[in-house]
Amino acid sequence: MNAEIKTKMIKICEQKIVSKGENVGLSFYAFFANKNDDPETLMQVATWWIQTHRLDHFEKALKIKHLVESEL
Repeated sequence: MNAEIKTKMIKICEQKIVSKGENVGLSFYAFFANKNDDPETLMQVATWWIQTHRLDHFEKALKIKHLVESEL
């Protein structure tokens, strides 16, 4: 994944944590609009989420934020 999507993922995780608390969960779809307007990036994030890290469909935003930050 490129730095731009990683930065976006961190920002969205932070927003969710602030608005809903540290226990908020999200899926990788949270980083995209409800349209499939960027299938290449969607597949990169899905691969990172499912194959690389073997994450469940919903994970804590705090966990995702820490994983992404560790890869910057």
